[in-house]
Amino acid sequence: MLVSPPTVPEAETLRFAVDTGGTFTDLVVEGEALGVRFYKRPTTPDDPVLGLVDVIGAAADDLGLSPAELLGRGDLFIFGTTRATNAVVTGTTARTALLATEGHPDILLFREGGERTALFDYRQEYPDPYIPRALTFQVPERCLASGDIHRPLDEPATVAIIEQLGALGIEAVAVSLLWSIVNPAHELRVGELLDEHLPGVPYTLSHRLNPSLREYRRTSSTAIDASLKPLMSRFFSRLAERLAAEGFSGRLLIMTSSGGVLDAASVAQTPIHSIGSGPAAAPVAGRFFAKLDGKTDTAIVTDAGGTTYDVSLIRRGQIPRTRESKVGDSAYGHVTGFPSVDVRSIGAGGGSIAWVDEGGLLHVGPQSAGAVPGPAAYGRGGTEPTVTDACVVLGYIDPEYFLGGKMRLEAERAAESIERVIARPLGLPLHEAAAAVLDVAVERMVRAIEEITLNQGIDPRDAVMIGGGGGAGLYAVGIARRLRSPLVVVPQVAAALSATGALLSDLQTDFAVTDVMSTASFDHERANRALRRLGDQCRNFIATSGHGAIGSSVRFFVEARYPHQVWEVEVALREDEFASDEQVEGFREDFHVVHEELFGISDPDSPVEIVTWRAHVSCSLRPVEVGSADVERSDGSKTRAAYFDGRIKAETQVRELNSIEPGERLEGPLIVESATTTIVVSPGAEVRRLPSGSLQLHPWLAGDAVDEGSGEERRVSGAPIG
Repeated sequence: MLVSPPTVPEAETLRFAVDTGGTFTDLVVEGEALGVRFYKRPTTPDDPVLGLVDVIGAAADDLGLSPAELLGRGDLFIFGTTRATNAVVTGTTARTALLATEGHPDILLFREGGERTALFDYRQEYPDPYIPRALTFQVPERCLASGDIHRPLDEPATVAIIEQLGALGIEAVAVSLLWSIVNPAHELRVGELLDEHLPGVPYTLSHRLNPSLREYRRTSSTAIDASLKPLMSRFFSRLAERLAAEGFSGRLLIMTSSGGVLDAASVAQTPIHSIGSGPAAAPVAGRFFAKLDGKTDTAIVTDAGGTTYDVSLIRRGQIPRTRESKVGDSAYGHVTGFPSVDVRSIGAGGGSIAWVDEGGLLHVGPQSAGAVPGPAAYGRGGTEPTVTDACVVLGYIDPEYFLGGKMRLEAERAAESIERVIARPLGLPLHEAAAAVLDVAVERMVRAIEEITLNQGIDPRDAVMIGGGGGAGLYAVGIARRLRSPLVVVPQVAAALSATGALLSDLQTDFAVTDVMSTASFDHERANRALRRLGDQCRNFIATSGHGAIGSSVRFFVEARYPHQVWEVEVALREDEFASDEQVEGFREDFHVVHEELFGISDPDSPVEIVTWRAHVSCSLRPVEVGSADVERSDGSKTRAAYFDGRIKAETQVRELNSIEPGERLEGPLIVESATTTIVVSPGAEVRRLPSGSLQLHPWLAGDAVDEGSGEERRVSGAPIG
């Protein structure tokens, strides 16, 4: 029971961050006096803006304001969405044409070698190109790798192609011509012709969007971006209009896949950056809480949502990025071609459907019940059992207190679905069947964590685990025990970790220039010209988009390789110019170190070939901190029956999160509840409340512990509680 409702001082300026997931929409409201408040409501897949309005209404009711009064006090609204990702996956993007250099129409069909595909799985159909071959048109022109024009652009023929596009009802155009990254003259002229002869139809020029050496990746990103422009432009316009109508007059920012934010108008022009924007925010918050509550710069960040379970890694305080991100299938999906936060997502969220195959094997996911119809317990028409239903059956989730009592779950429907689909076919008692569903889900989560840690040389036993998402506390102890992780931190804002990460994110973007050179014959003038060009772009960004920022930074990188290697690796530059041969040698040494770290080998005597020069510019919009979320106090304590290890039924103490005082230490079995999440502390585990409001979970009590599955005793090491 709350002692008193939270209040917002009349002059308080507020900041909002929203993450629209597949199942729930999360909102974080922050103010200097208010601290942090977070809210969760079901997503409305057909119209995500409705779910946004619903969660804003919930916040307004809680704070004793009208939605207009609440939004009217805001100066910053950050929005993360899966809208673009869902559109690509479901094929609901615009009807898009590709204009390619004559003789090279099959770029998207051939793709590229070296992809992580099942080469000998002959049951797998070869993936269709992102833009159909029938909508790919060959432009008569040819530019050489030197930048020289081998064949001038045939403008009458190009105009005839554009007229065909109009007759075919094309809604967007992707233009990707050979070597436009060296000489963009032909792409620029095609853009002018499109403006003249196909006005109002959006297009993307590859050299502007992604000046990358890789022909397929540049074309793939261009095609994806163009196809999203009509949809996402309308979506962001409608979002801005609805927020304005509801009373918001501040700045609207969109979370991007690189782990930063950009103005909505900028993302509408390059909507590919909104792909994967929601999951990219969680590592930003995870890094903050790893340092604050785990006192470490190495952490495994998990975000357990309703639809997916997302995993990322913090290494030496940095958030790893990758250029291998795909939309759709992890092996056969379409490459986005941009540096993105390295997040692995698997279909093992609370809404993941459990099922038994013909051979009698239990599976969980990747199919999801989503927000509609949702798990069987939602009572919205869902009949298939999910992970959430299993947690209800096991007594972990209180049906009367879901979303703080705003949504009542139907335990009978959950039990019936588990009994019918899982227990009977497997010949198991109800609670053992529910435990089996949870065990399989946990195992899938463990495999995802192992993939992102062990493959990068990180031992999970040496990393603190950050538990985020509404389901974080349901699985945290089980996952940590399987991984032998010494400590789990569940932030008080765990249920809205991605939204909190968005609030902590900087305004940032990247610029790139392709200019190939070797350290063996280094051209200082060309190198410094490329760096000056990038620096000018960064300074312009700071002066325009970054106006009013409290701080800014610029970092330079190169993508380089050993001669004759196919792929490049990213290496940070120590300085923003090369003034001497000693600096070139210093870079070469840095490359060897990075290559050794990534691949376990290096060639110190070899020269290094630089392919692409990059600059990353970041502008801080707010202090890098999160106010306290501990604005409530409750003396709630009760008990209820819960099952552990499938068979052991225990009358388990249930504590409300805010009834646990900072420094208080509790042993399992215990269930900790709040309006937005539930933390299960299994027998033999321990939990402690920190001054920040976060919970520290130790998978085992201090001393010896039994390694599950082996029966062997071992000493638990790692970060101690307290």
